[in-house]
Amino acid sequence: MMTRTKTISMAALAIGVLIAGSAYVRYRPASHPGGDGLSQAVSAVPVTVAHVRQHDVPIVLEGLGTVTPINTATIRTQVQGTLESVDFVEGQPVKRGQPLAKIDPRVYQAQVDQAAAALTRDQATLKNVKTDLARTLPLANRGFATQQLLDTQTSQVAQGEGTLQLDQAALEAARTQLGFTSIAAPFDGVTGIRRIDPGNIVAPTDVNGLVILTQLQPISVIFTLPSTQIPDVQRAMTAGNASVDAFDAQNRRQLDQGSLMLIDNQIDASTGTVRLKASFPNANRTLWPGAFVNIHLTIAVKPNALTVPLTAVLQGPNGPFVYLVKPDHTVEVRNVTVGQSRAGEAMIEQGVSASDTVVVAGQYRLANGAAVEAVPADQESRVQNASTASAGMLP
Repeated sequence: MMTRTKTISMAALAIGVLIAGSAYVRYRPASHPGGDGLSQAVSAVPVTVAHVRQHDVPIVLEGLGTVTPINTATIRTQVQGTLESVDFVEGQPVKRGQPLAKIDPRVYQAQVDQAAAALTRDQATLKNVKTDLARTLPLANRGFATQQLLDTQTSQVAQGEGTLQLDQAALEAARTQLGFTSIAAPFDGVTGIRRIDPGNIVAPTDVNGLVILTQLQPISVIFTLPSTQIPDVQRAMTAGNASVDAFDAQNRRQLDQGSLMLIDNQIDASTGTVRLKASFPNANRTLWPGAFVNIHLTIAVKPNALTVPLTAVLQGPNGPFVYLVKPDHTVEVRNVTVGQSRAGEAMIEQGVSASDTVVVAGQYRLANGAAVEAVPADQESRVQNASTASAGMLP
């Protein structure tokens, strides 16, 4: 029994020696070039690197805004009557003063004629009263006419002049009402969908009106920014450096470039934000009222700023840091101060220089002092990252 147990123990020991020997052969480190017998314990980690760029960087504030027309109006009639004609094409541009619709003018033309006739009648009456007064004055001076007659005729002249003024005002009012039967565009704009057809009775109390007219060129965007950024925006406006770019909802395609008009005079206390208004020429009509857009407000340009790809910046216990590639192909953890981050780049205010190289992908397996291998673009599949590791693809 003892012999059998001893045999089994010897066999197990032999297997262990073989496994250890295999592991040594497989994982033994390569010798140093100096031939001193020392070895490197870990092979180089494949990574993607990029050089620190030095260039002028615009300082941009981003906010979400809504396209808002500078002028918009619901076109309504100011008089009641039958809509005789519609003189615009839906969705087409119109100029200021261009006729949009016409209401049956006959009733209002009759009122003008009536007021003009009353004016003519009262003008004749006043002329007659003035003639009588002119005849009475010499007689009164010679004592052949009473003072009472002279006073009566003088009052009749004043009364006639007042009546004449009333007639002139009535004629102007009638002409104004007649003018309202022709509806014109109050400003340059684009018409919307027609809301009523010819032949219908229209009135000033109609809620929907005839059509909505909207000015598209130029057009404005109202957007919000944190109230803490008001001083920076004010300095940019004073210096004339505030330029505004509008991007689509996906923040990818630039729609138009404009200028900042104003900062609202109140801060929204519930959100801590302030509203701003920018104007855009909208030459290609890429901005449409009611659309949501992303606004990029450039307030300054920082010359010779240092930037790295955004993926190079990691967060650690001591704040943001990057892996700096040293000349001996090892990495150093370098704490950095990050300024603006946008468009896939991070501006580094402190921690790197223009001659440095940083790791932008493959940091998952790195530590301070680790050896790295810079992988060319056509071999980026060799670079391991945390996303694939979390999916169970890496140890």
